[in-house]
Amino acid sequence: MYIADEKRYETMPYHRCGSSGLLLPAVSLGLWHNFGSNGNFENMEAVCHTAFDHGITHFDLANNYGPVYGAAEENFGRILKKSLGIYRDELVISTKAGYDMWPGPYGNWGSKKYLVASLDQSLRRMGLEYVDVYYHHRPDPETPLEETARALDGIVRSGKALYVGISNYDKEQTEVIAALFKQMGTPFIINQRRYSMLDRTIEKDGLKDYAAAHGIGVITFSPLAQGLLTDRYLHGIPEDSRARADGRFLQESAITEDMLQKIGKLNALAAQRGQSLAQMALAWILRDGDITSVLIGASRPSQVLDNIGMIGHTSFSEEERREIDEILEG
Repeated sequence: MYIADEKRYETMPYHRCGSSGLLLPAVSLGLWHNFGSNGNFENMEAVCHTAFDHGITHFDLANNYGPVYGAAEENFGRILKKSLGIYRDELVISTKAGYDMWPGPYGNWGSKKYLVASLDQSLRRMGLEYVDVYYHHRPDPETPLEETARALDGIVRSGKALYVGISNYDKEQTEVIAALFKQMGTPFIINQRRYSMLDRTIEKDGLKDYAAAHGIGVITFSPLAQGLLTDRYLHGIPEDSRARADGRFLQESAITEDMLQKIGKLNALAAQRGQSLAQMALAWILRDGDITSVLIGASRPSQVLDNIGMIGHTSFSEEERREIDEILEG
Protein backbone atom coordinates (compact mmCIF):
# COMPACT_ATOMS: atom_id res chain seq x y z
CA MET A 1 0.00 0.00 0.00
CA TYR A 2 1.35 3.40 -0.99
CA ILE A 3 1.84 5.95 1.79
CA ALA A 4 3.16 9.34 0.72
CA ASP A 5 6.39 10.63 2.20
CA GLU A 6 5.69 12.70 5.32
CA LYS A 7 8.37 15.22 4.27
CA ARG A 8 6.90 15.84 0.80
CA TYR A 9 6.26 19.53 1.41
CA GLU A 10 9.59 20.45 2.95
CA THR A 11 11.62 21.41 -0.13
CA MET A 12 9.30 22.18 -3.06
CA PRO A 13 8.44 25.89 -3.48
CA TYR A 14 4.82 26.75 -4.33
CA HIS A 15 3.92 29.77 -6.43
CA ARG A 16 0.62 31.61 -6.55
CA CYS A 17 -1.06 31.09 -9.91
CA GLY A 18 -1.61 34.62 -11.15
CA SER A 19 -3.91 36.52 -8.81
CA SER A 20 -5.91 33.41 -7.86
CA GLY A 21 -5.84 31.57 -4.57
CA LEU A 22 -4.30 28.46 -6.16
CA LEU A 23 -0.69 27.56 -5.49
CA LEU A 24 1.22 25.38 -7.95
CA PRO A 25 4.52 23.61 -7.31
CA ALA A 26 7.54 25.13 -9.02
CA VAL A 27 7.79 21.83 -10.93
CA SER A 28 4.74 20.02 -12.30
CA LEU A 29 4.55 16.60 -13.95
CA GLY A 30 3.24 16.36 -17.50
CA LEU A 31 1.79 13.00 -18.55
CA TRP A 32 2.32 13.40 -22.28
CA HIS A 33 4.66 10.85 -23.86
CA ASN A 34 5.26 8.32 -21.12
CA PHE A 35 1.81 7.29 -19.91
CA GLY A 36 0.33 5.71 -23.00
CA SER A 37 -0.96 2.24 -23.77
CA ASN A 38 2.55 1.18 -24.80
CA GLY A 39 4.04 1.95 -21.37
CA ASN A 40 4.67 -0.10 -18.26
CA PHE A 41 2.02 0.62 -15.64
CA GLU A 42 4.22 -0.11 -12.62
CA ASN A 43 6.78 2.38 -13.93
CA MET A 44 4.09 5.03 -14.51
CA GLU A 45 2.89 4.52 -10.96
CA ALA A 46 6.44 4.79 -9.61
CA VAL A 47 6.99 8.05 -11.52
CA CYS A 48 3.81 9.56 -10.02
CA HIS A 49 4.64 8.36 -6.52
CA THR A 50 8.17 9.76 -6.73
CA ALA A 51 6.82 13.09 -7.96
CA PHE A 52 4.25 13.38 -5.17
CA ASP A 53 6.72 12.21 -2.52
CA HIS A 54 8.86 15.23 -3.46
CA GLY A 55 6.12 17.86 -3.46
CA ILE A 56 4.95 17.72 -7.07
CA THR A 57 1.23 18.06 -6.50
CA HIS A 58 0.23 19.07 -10.03
CA PHE A 59 -0.37 16.42 -12.71
CA ASP A 60 -1.06 17.76 -16.18
CA LEU A 61 -2.91 15.77 -18.86
CA ALA A 62 -4.94 16.21 -22.04
CA ASN A 63 -7.70 14.21 -23.67
CA ASN A 64 -5.51 12.85 -26.47
CA TYR A 65 -2.30 12.16 -24.55
CA GLY A 66 -1.16 8.63 -25.18
CA PRO A 67 -0.71 6.80 -27.40
CA VAL A 68 -3.51 5.88 -27.94
CA TYR A 69 -5.81 8.87 -27.45
CA GLY A 70 -7.14 8.83 -23.89
CA ALA A 71 -4.60 6.31 -22.64
CA ALA A 72 -2.75 8.73 -20.34
CA GLU A 73 -5.98 9.71 -18.61
CA GLU A 74 -6.99 6.06 -18.30
CA ASN A 75 -3.65 5.08 -16.79
CA PHE A 76 -3.66 8.03 -14.43
CA GLY A 77 -7.18 7.05 -13.42
CA ARG A 78 -5.87 3.58 -12.55
CA ILE A 79 -3.13 5.14 -10.45
CA LEU A 80 -5.66 7.33 -8.65
CA LYS A 81 -7.90 4.35 -7.95
CA LYS A 82 -5.05 2.16 -6.76
CA SER A 83 -3.00 4.59 -4.68
CA LEU A 84 -2.94 8.35 -5.25
CA GLY A 85 -6.69 8.86 -5.00
CA ILE A 86 -6.64 8.96 -1.21
CA TYR A 87 -4.66 12.21 -1.59
CA ARG A 88 -7.11 13.81 -4.06
CA ASP A 89 -7.48 16.97 -1.98
CA GLU A 90 -3.70 17.46 -2.11
CA LEU A 91 -3.55 17.13 -5.89
CA VAL A 92 -4.05 19.61 -8.70
CA ILE A 93 -5.21 17.69 -11.76
CA SER A 94 -5.56 19.42 -15.11
CA THR A 95 -6.65 18.27 -18.53
CA LYS A 96 -7.25 19.87 -21.90
CA ALA A 97 -9.25 19.68 -25.12
CA GLY A 98 -8.62 21.39 -28.42
CA TYR A 99 -6.75 18.96 -30.65
CA ASP A 100 -8.05 15.99 -32.61
CA MET A 101 -9.72 13.44 -30.33
CA TRP A 102 -12.46 11.47 -32.12
CA PRO A 103 -13.74 11.14 -35.73
CA GLY A 104 -16.17 13.54 -37.28
CA PRO A 105 -16.81 17.28 -36.98
CA TYR A 106 -17.37 17.36 -33.19
CA GLY A 107 -14.08 15.95 -31.89
CA ASN A 108 -11.70 18.86 -32.44
CA TRP A 109 -11.05 22.58 -31.94
CA GLY A 110 -13.13 24.84 -29.66
CA SER A 111 -16.89 24.44 -29.95
CA LYS A 112 -19.02 24.16 -26.83
CA LYS A 113 -20.16 20.70 -27.95
CA TYR A 114 -16.59 19.44 -28.17
CA LEU A 115 -15.32 21.01 -24.94
CA VAL A 116 -18.24 19.79 -22.82
CA ALA A 117 -18.29 16.28 -24.29
CA SER A 118 -14.51 15.93 -24.05
CA LEU A 119 -14.41 16.85 -20.38
CA ASP A 120 -17.17 14.36 -19.61
CA GLN A 121 -15.07 11.67 -21.29
CA SER A 122 -11.92 12.77 -19.44
CA LEU A 123 -13.67 12.63 -16.08
CA ARG A 124 -14.89 9.10 -16.81
CA ARG A 125 -11.42 7.95 -17.85
CA MET A 126 -9.84 9.32 -14.68
CA GLY A 127 -12.71 8.39 -12.36
CA LEU A 128 -13.09 11.98 -11.17
CA GLU A 129 -16.01 14.25 -10.39
CA TYR A 130 -14.05 17.36 -11.32
CA VAL A 131 -10.66 18.58 -12.52
CA ASP A 132 -8.88 21.49 -10.91
CA VAL A 133 -7.98 23.20 -14.19
CA TYR A 134 -9.58 22.69 -17.60
CA TYR A 135 -7.74 24.13 -20.57
CA HIS A 136 -8.67 25.00 -24.10
CA HIS A 137 -5.63 23.43 -25.75
CA ARG A 138 -5.27 25.75 -28.75
CA PRO A 139 -7.04 28.71 -30.37
CA ASP A 140 -9.75 27.82 -32.90
CA PRO A 141 -9.71 30.11 -35.96
CA GLU A 142 -13.28 29.16 -36.92
CA THR A 143 -15.24 29.10 -33.66
CA PRO A 144 -16.07 32.50 -32.13
CA LEU A 145 -13.89 33.07 -29.11
CA GLU A 146 -17.01 34.06 -27.18
CA GLU A 147 -18.40 30.54 -27.62
CA THR A 148 -15.22 28.92 -26.33
CA ALA A 149 -15.08 31.31 -23.37
CA ARG A 150 -18.74 30.76 -22.48
CA ALA A 151 -18.30 26.99 -22.73
CA LEU A 152 -15.41 27.10 -20.25
CA ASP A 153 -17.35 29.43 -17.98
CA GLY A 154 -20.34 27.08 -18.01
CA ILE A 155 -18.11 24.11 -17.20
CA VAL A 156 -16.87 25.84 -14.05
CA ARG A 157 -20.42 26.74 -13.06
CA SER A 158 -21.43 23.09 -13.55
CA GLY A 159 -18.85 22.05 -10.96
CA LYS A 160 -16.81 19.93 -13.37
CA ALA A 161 -13.76 22.23 -13.16
CA LEU A 162 -12.59 24.68 -10.52
CA TYR A 163 -10.54 26.94 -12.79
CA VAL A 164 -10.00 27.40 -16.52
CA GLY A 165 -6.87 27.91 -18.54
CA ILE A 166 -5.74 28.32 -22.11
CA SER A 167 -2.81 26.81 -23.94
CA ASN A 168 -0.86 27.98 -26.99
CA TYR A 169 -2.63 31.36 -27.03
CA ASP A 170 -0.38 34.30 -27.93
CA LYS A 171 -0.52 37.69 -26.19
CA GLU A 172 -3.23 39.19 -28.39
CA GLN A 173 -5.45 36.10 -28.17
CA THR A 174 -4.91 36.00 -24.40
CA GLU A 175 -5.94 39.64 -24.07
CA VAL A 176 -9.21 39.04 -25.92
CA ILE A 177 -10.28 35.92 -24.06
CA ALA A 178 -9.14 37.35 -20.71
CA ALA A 179 -11.49 40.29 -21.25
CA LEU A 180 -14.36 37.90 -21.96
CA PHE A 181 -13.61 35.87 -18.85
CA LYS A 182 -13.47 39.05 -16.77
CA GLN A 183 -16.93 40.08 -18.01
CA MET A 184 -18.35 36.68 -17.08
CA GLY A 185 -16.55 36.36 -13.76
CA THR A 186 -14.82 33.17 -14.88
CA PRO A 187 -11.86 31.99 -12.75
CA PHE A 188 -9.33 32.16 -15.60
CA ILE A 189 -5.92 31.72 -14.03
CA ILE A 190 -3.29 30.35 -16.43
CA ASN A 191 -1.82 30.10 -19.92
CA GLN A 192 0.33 27.10 -20.87
CA ARG A 193 3.04 27.89 -23.42
CA ARG A 194 6.25 26.44 -24.80
CA TYR A 195 9.35 28.06 -23.27
CA SER A 196 13.00 27.18 -23.03
CA MET A 197 16.42 28.71 -23.49
CA LEU A 198 16.10 27.76 -27.16
CA ASP A 199 12.52 28.99 -27.63
CA ARG A 200 11.86 32.41 -26.12
CA THR A 201 8.74 33.21 -28.11
CA ILE A 202 6.71 34.19 -25.03
CA GLU A 203 9.27 36.92 -24.36
CA LYS A 204 9.25 38.15 -27.94
CA ASP A 205 5.45 38.20 -28.35
CA GLY A 206 4.98 39.93 -24.99
CA LEU A 207 2.93 37.17 -23.35
CA LYS A 208 5.34 36.66 -20.43
CA ASP A 209 5.30 40.32 -19.39
CA TYR A 210 1.58 40.74 -20.08
CA ALA A 211 0.65 37.77 -17.90
CA ALA A 212 2.83 38.97 -15.04
CA ALA A 213 1.27 42.43 -15.21
CA HIS A 214 -2.34 41.18 -15.36
CA GLY A 215 -2.41 38.45 -12.74
CA ILE A 216 -2.34 35.48 -15.12
CA GLY A 217 -0.21 32.47 -14.31
CA VAL A 218 2.12 30.94 -16.88
CA ILE A 219 3.11 27.27 -16.91
CA THR A 220 5.65 26.19 -19.50
CA PHE A 221 6.17 22.98 -21.44
CA SER A 222 9.13 21.59 -23.42
CA PRO A 223 11.62 23.28 -21.06
CA LEU A 224 14.41 20.97 -22.24
CA ALA A 225 13.65 21.53 -25.93
CA GLN A 226 12.73 17.87 -26.51
CA GLY A 227 16.01 16.73 -24.96
CA LEU A 228 18.39 19.18 -26.63
CA LEU A 229 19.06 20.86 -23.29
CA THR A 230 20.29 17.66 -21.68
CA ASP A 231 23.51 15.68 -21.95
CA ARG A 232 21.96 13.49 -24.69
CA TYR A 233 23.34 15.53 -27.58
CA LEU A 234 26.62 16.82 -26.22
CA HIS A 235 28.59 14.51 -28.50
CA GLY A 236 26.28 14.33 -31.50
CA ILE A 237 23.03 12.51 -32.20
CA PRO A 238 22.68 9.11 -30.49
CA GLU A 239 21.16 6.35 -32.60
CA ASP A 240 18.40 5.76 -30.05
CA SER A 241 17.56 9.45 -29.61
CA ARG A 242 14.18 11.07 -30.20
CA ALA A 243 15.63 13.01 -33.13
CA ARG A 244 16.39 9.78 -34.99
CA ALA A 245 13.42 7.73 -33.80
CA ASP A 246 10.66 10.37 -34.00
CA GLY A 247 11.14 13.54 -36.01
CA ARG A 248 7.72 14.99 -35.14
CA PHE A 249 8.91 17.03 -32.19
CA LEU A 250 12.67 17.20 -32.64
CA GLN A 251 14.02 17.13 -36.16
CA GLU A 252 17.52 15.89 -36.82
CA SER A 253 18.10 18.88 -39.09
CA ALA A 254 17.77 21.20 -36.07
CA ILE A 255 20.84 19.66 -34.44
CA THR A 256 23.47 21.59 -36.36
CA GLU A 257 27.14 21.94 -35.52
CA ASP A 258 26.41 25.48 -34.33
CA MET A 259 23.66 24.18 -32.04
CA LEU A 260 25.94 21.50 -30.62
CA GLN A 261 28.58 24.14 -29.85
CA LYS A 262 26.02 26.26 -28.01
CA ILE A 263 24.85 23.27 -26.00
CA GLY A 264 28.44 22.46 -25.11
CA LYS A 265 29.04 26.00 -23.83
CA LEU A 266 25.81 25.93 -21.82
CA ASN A 267 26.84 22.59 -20.35
CA ALA A 268 30.18 24.06 -19.26
CA LEU A 269 28.39 26.94 -17.54
CA ALA A 270 26.01 24.51 -15.83
CA ALA A 271 28.98 22.57 -14.50
CA GLN A 272 30.41 25.78 -13.04
CA ARG A 273 27.08 26.26 -11.24
CA GLY A 274 27.21 22.70 -9.90
CA GLN A 275 24.24 21.63 -12.04
CA SER A 276 23.56 19.38 -14.98
CA LEU A 277 22.57 21.11 -18.20
CA ALA A 278 18.96 19.99 -17.70
CA GLN A 279 18.88 21.36 -14.16
CA MET A 280 20.24 24.71 -15.29
CA ALA A 281 17.74 24.87 -18.15
CA LEU A 282 14.86 24.29 -15.72
CA ALA A 283 16.26 26.75 -13.19
CA TRP A 284 16.63 29.40 -15.91
CA ILE A 285 12.90 29.27 -16.62
CA LEU A 286 12.14 30.02 -12.96
CA ARG A 287 14.86 32.65 -12.64
CA ASP A 288 12.76 35.83 -12.33
CA GLY A 289 9.53 34.67 -10.67
CA ASP A 290 7.31 35.37 -13.68
CA ILE A 291 6.75 31.68 -14.47
CA THR A 292 4.39 29.90 -12.11
CA SER A 293 5.51 26.34 -12.80
CA VAL A 294 7.59 24.37 -15.26
CA LEU A 295 6.28 21.09 -16.66
CA ILE A 296 8.64 18.16 -16.84
CA GLY A 297 8.16 14.80 -18.49
CA ALA A 298 9.71 11.68 -17.05
CA SER A 299 10.03 8.11 -18.30
CA ARG A 300 11.41 6.82 -14.99
CA PRO A 301 11.55 7.98 -11.35
CA SER A 302 15.23 8.89 -11.52
CA GLN A 303 14.47 11.58 -14.10
CA VAL A 304 12.06 13.24 -11.69
CA LEU A 305 14.74 13.28 -9.02
CA ASP A 306 17.37 14.60 -11.43
CA ASN A 307 15.11 17.42 -12.59
CA ILE A 308 14.05 18.62 -9.16
CA GLY A 309 17.70 18.67 -8.13
CA MET A 310 17.73 22.32 -9.20
CA ILE A 311 15.21 23.33 -6.50
CA GLY A 312 16.82 25.93 -4.26
CA HIS A 313 19.29 26.94 -6.96
CA THR A 314 17.26 28.95 -9.47
CA SER A 315 18.95 32.33 -9.13
CA PHE A 316 21.44 33.56 -11.71
CA SER A 317 24.03 36.29 -11.39
CA GLU A 318 24.01 39.12 -13.91
CA GLU A 319 27.22 37.70 -15.35
CA GLU A 320 25.62 34.25 -15.81
CA ARG A 321 22.53 35.75 -17.45
CA ARG A 322 24.70 37.75 -19.81
CA GLU A 323 26.84 34.73 -20.67
CA ILE A 324 23.76 32.62 -21.44
CA ASP A 325 22.37 35.32 -23.71
CA GLU A 326 25.70 35.69 -25.50
CA ILE A 327 25.92 31.91 -26.06
CA LEU A 328 22.40 31.72 -27.45
CA GLU A 329 22.77 34.79 -29.65
CA GLY A 330 26.22 33.85 -30.92
